[in-house]
Amino acid sequence: MTAGVEDDRGVATVWAAGAIAVLVSMAVFGMYLGEAVIIRHQAESAADLAALAGAAQALAGEEYACAQARRVTERMRVRLVSCHTRGWDVLVDVAAQPDGWLGSLGAATARARAGPAA
Repeated sequence: MTAGVEDDRGVATVWAAGAIAVLVSMAVFGMYLGEAVIIRHQAESAADLAALAGAAQALAGEEYACAQARRVTERMRVRLVSCHTRGWDVLVDVAAQPDGWLGSLGAATARARAGPAA
């Protein structure tokens, strides 16, 4: 055996362990990124549905329209930040807070407007 071969003994194990660590880190990052995207889509969907529910009751007044919007957001487990009417349009802002440490980065927000077509 030559001296050069013995010096490289075990280096493949170190490289394999490093590669596995990188792959696991990428998988965990991908999971958290996916969770953030899902929360954002949930906030956008809740805003859209809340605005539509409010617009369906806009004739009854802002208070009743926003009560309907709040009911939708509560069922979708997001927070209604603001709701008001402008003419026949209902404008809502919602926020969805993710669980775990991802929630410490902030809430996903969305806004929507619904009303009669022009």
